[in-house]
Amino acid sequence: MPLLQVRSFPQDLYERLGHRAKVDRRSISQEVIVLLAEALAPNRASEAARQAALAQTRASAERLGGRDLPDPAELIRQDRDR
Repeated sequence: MPLLQVRSFPQDLYERLGHRAKVDRRSISQEVIVLLAEALAPNRASEAARQAALAQTRASAERLGGRDLPDPAELIRQDRDR
């Protein structure tokens, strides 16, 4: 298992981490692992928002039907040329 060493860790942060570990009945190492896992986990709220935006985009495209839509690259070019 990899070993992680953090140099110059701020004293006040270490104390808060120790307090939180004690409250959660974990070692400081265990608490760091739990906190990092939570912080690095995919954000479910943002995933739900992304899925909702995709669904809305699909619904808008269906409402437009088979109409000819402008080429997005051309629209970007026109905007840059302004």
